[in-house]
Amino acid sequence: MAYLESLRVFTRVVELGSITSGGRDLRLTPAVASKRIKELEKHLGVRLFNRTTRSLTPTEVGKVFYDYAVKALESIEDAEMAVASFSDTPHGVIRVTAPLGAGRRIIAPLVPRFVELYPATEVHMRLSDRKVDLMADGLDLAFFIGTPQDSNLKLRKISDCPRVLCASPEYLKKHGTPQTPDDLLSEDHNCLLLRYPRSPEYFWVLQTPDGPRKLQVAGKFDADHGDVLTDWALSGYGIVNKPRFDVAQHLESGRLVEVLTHTPPPPTMFGCLYPHRRLQDPKIRHFVDFVIRHADVSG
Repeated sequence: MAYLESLRVFTRVVELGSITSGGRDLRLTPAVASKRIKELEKHLGVRLFNRTTRSLTPTEVGKVFYDYAVKALESIEDAEMAVASFSDTPHGVIRVTAPLGAGRRIIAPLVPRFVELYPATEVHMRLSDRKVDLMADGLDLAFFIGTPQDSNLKLRKISDCPRVLCASPEYLKKHGTPQTPDDLLSEDHNCLLLRYPRSPEYFWVLQTPDGPRKLQVAGKFDADHGDVLTDWALSGYGIVNKPRFDVAQHLESGRLVEVLTHTPPPPTMFGCLYPHRRLQDPKIRHFVDFVIRHADVSG
């Protein structure tokens, strides 16, 4: 088992570019991760990395060994999943990613309940509003809100997720309440936008009597963190386009007010993505089924 751990450390160090990052990803200290790499090099009798004070890159033999190590770990994982399928009892680590809002408000509350139901499991969550690469980041499952573009992964829809446009009463008193979608394009209004590096062209879509309407909205500032947009809206700085569950408590309290209720954003998909090879893994199947049964995105 120590050798397998060394292989896992080695592959993550190659993928993440540092011993510290590779160890942290596997919940190991840098000292332990470094020890595993040294033990592997000693066992193989070769140097697997070129080390400088600023970089860590695999040697030529390290690159070759990495390809074989990944295949070996995948084979072992497939074998374990095949054996687990006979008992259908979830066990092991589930590495999950989700958007910040959905992760905090929908997925995170379900995790302790799932682990209580299946004590042999562990759930490691990574929350981010940025697009993640499941394979490169060593993740098992990615929840999403929207329309994913990666066709190499298995998609499972969980439910439709209503969206709303809203702003604070103070903002609406100062700037006026928009009455039509075109009002959002006025310089009088500030649309709070979720953006991140390499994000696509930004627009909002509203449902109108004539069908979906795409609006090239603009704002004076944006962020890559959904909760920052909510905080700005609460502070009176603009109009935000959010999943209803994300702002439900603020709508109920009156701190945010829904606008353009006759032309709302269309519902978006709440679902999850996972590699096809994970279909036979009981822990993934049970976790997804558990979320589908208990998740509430209605707000």
